[in-house]
Amino acid sequence: MRRRITEFAPKSAVGLFYILKLKYARWQLLPLRRKCLSFVENKYGIEVGGPSALFKAVLPLYQLVGALDGVNFSTDTIWEGRIKAGENFNYHDNKSGRQFITEATDLSEIATARYDFLLSSNCLEHIANPIKALVEWKRVIKVGGGLILVLPNKESNFDHRRPFTKFQHLLDDFISDVGEDDLTHLDEILALHDLPMDPPAGDLDHFRERSLKNFQNRALHHHVFDVQLIEEMLGYVGFKTLDITTTQTDFFALARKNPEAVSLPNQHVLEGMGPS
Repeated sequence: MRRRITEFAPKSAVGLFYILKLKYARWQLLPLRRKCLSFVENKYGIEVGGPSALFKAVLPLYQLVGALDGVNFSTDTIWEGRIKAGENFNYHDNKSGRQFITEATDLSEIATARYDFLLSSNCLEHIANPIKALVEWKRVIKVGGGLILVLPNKESNFDHRRPFTKFQHLLDDFISDVGEDDLTHLDEILALHDLPMDPPAGDLDHFRERSLKNFQNRALHHHVFDVQLIEEMLGYVGFKTLDITTTQTDFFALARKNPEAVSLPNQHVLEGMGPS
């Protein structure tokens, strides 16, 4: 018993701070977790950009799901290391699903309405064309299915100096079919990124060099979200927002796929993207 307590004891004052913050966030999210149950419990879902420690500890959902597949853009990422496609998506203890290697904006390997729900934590900000991604995410969810989306609250991270993105900007990116090689925001990021809050970024020269290779590493936060922007983009795509809970570090959104068809401006770009 003493060994087990020692294993989980904080190693420093900083460690204790994060443990207390984690417990506080879990307490804040209890009402949201209850709302999520009907969407995920014993259901079949998919996670884009996972697995995430957040869905293990902060908003613990992995323990509840019936089955879960995963999507990552590459076989080598700075978050997961080396991964491969196939039955290799280990998301909780001995629970595994299928790992897809594909862009978050193109899930054409996946049939329409295959999943009961979709999870994504701290991923959409790394995507240059968020509305295009959400259109695809919505497509693979069944009508009435759930989307559980987590986005960073800029006030607690290196984006805190940057302005919030306007919905019209996301819409313009969608209509223009902006690709994931886009570096439109690079000058703003280099000027306003709080480097001391992002140790892996290194100094400004290293950060600039890494950022110019963003298509390979996907480390940049293209856009900065607030509650209004989250609600606008979800509604535009065809989700009904059921809850947005704000914590010091993140926005947690729960939304349901509406049954109504939504006509989007560049629908011709997306027609035929995914199998029916």
